[in-house]
Amino acid sequence: MVFKINNQITAPQLRLIDEQDNNVGVLSLADALKLAKERGLDLIEISPVAVPPVAKIISHDKFRYQQEKKEKKQRAAQKNTGMKQVQISVREAKNDLMMKAKRADEFLTEGHQVEVVMSLRGREKGNINFAKGKLAEFLPYISVENKIISPIQPGGRGLQVIVARK
Repeated sequence: MVFKINNQITAPQLRLIDEQDNNVGVLSLADALKLAKERGLDLIEISPVAVPPVAKIISHDKFRYQQEKKEKKQRAAQKNTGMKQVQISVREAKNDLMMKAKRADEFLTEGHQVEVVMSLRGREKGNINFAKGKLAEFLPYISVENKIISPIQPGGRGLQVIVARK
């Protein structure tokens, strides 16, 4: 977002906030600019859509730094949701499935979707119903409340199902 600074501001009246975040009140543009100049700082229009628009007395460099920090934090928060994958096999024992379910729990609590992939090799591909049953048996081991986004379906070299947190 582009903010208007000092002489770029066109509104005749401004609600002014000083450098300590105190509300100064509604002033004319000339008075606000004069006050900012006396303090050796800049006048930045923060909220142009408010009536009257809100402006703040602050150093432009400091304000830019704060905005960049805020945007960086928002970008970091957005990257958190994605797709993670847990691979299981038809031949795995119950304890192995429990360990992989615990890993899926971790992914779900972090906010990711989990794709559970059961890879089938050789003759395993001939007994799809057994593999579907084994995959359906794995899903209740996931202890975090979840919902199935896409049902068990063939994909890749076997079967897959996508699970997300409720």
